[in-house]
Amino acid sequence: MSKAIERVVIPDFRQSPTVDQVGIEERAARFTTRSIKKETKVTGLKLVLNMIDLTTLEGKDTPGKVTQLCYKARHPHDALPGLPTVAAICVYPSMVRTAKKALEGSAIKVASVASAFPSGQAPRDVKIRDTKYAVSEGADEVDMVISRGKFLAGEYNYVFDEIAAIKAACGTARLKVILETGELVTYDKVRRASDIAMHAGADFIKTSTGKIQPAATMPVTLVMLEAIRDFYYDTGKMIGMKPAGGISKSKLALHYLVMVNEILGEDWLSNEWFRFGASSLANDVLMQLVKEKTGLYQSLDYFSID
Repeated sequence: MSKAIERVVIPDFRQSPTVDQVGIEERAARFTTRSIKKETKVTGLKLVLNMIDLTTLEGKDTPGKVTQLCYKARHPHDALPGLPTVAAICVYPSMVRTAKKALEGSAIKVASVASAFPSGQAPRDVKIRDTKYAVSEGADEVDMVISRGKFLAGEYNYVFDEIAAIKAACGTARLKVILETGELVTYDKVRRASDIAMHAGADFIKTSTGKIQPAATMPVTLVMLEAIRDFYYDTGKMIGMKPAGGISKSKLALHYLVMVNEILGEDWLSNEWFRFGASSLANDVLMQLVKEKTGLYQSLDYFSID
């Protein structure tokens, strides 16, 4: 008897929920009014530091630059002992091997962008080879970009199939799917793209490449968190979230954590399920932690330049 073939039913993504723009923006704004002080603030700052993906994605990246960034990942600020490390280093596929060697023996992950980052303008077979190369070099995580042109043209099944193919190419590596929300423009499109990515196999959904403005915003992140919540209610599967770009201040990062806690709950408050794609955030967090310990602000000159 031949083995039965399981049929996968793809949802009609044209039916994704619409988003109340006024309601989302008002609710997101309320999270920024929360005051977090003293021990709770210190705990939150350390959590933020442990959720950061330190990133270098420039054409001038060198092995030396990546190695230095990996040192900072392992030693955020030696003058302040007991700090957690960051969550991951994010680099181009050609730098994965260098990062992997520099982080050997640590729990810090190596993430690699792939799929013709940041434009996504390449044939699918090129994107798959890009992904497989990153994984073969040792990437623990892959950050892919969706084909925004196809999405905006309404070719939702194409976007779904492409994400699913890249997920298969990842093997055991976790897949973060970048929506590039600044190019999607509307909250309804952000919600639809989030739904497509999660149903296609994303382990994380991510706002931005950091190359387009606006990048991460609290309202956009709230839309994506609500999509994750609804997907979890429907399937029982947890999906991670990564706002990236434009988050450089500790106070704002803490507001994001408040939002995550209220929308998704404490289970998402770890770097397994929530990340910040914001390298400049690390120094501000360190400056705030030193201030909480000593009562004095240090200049940013006391911290390494990423």
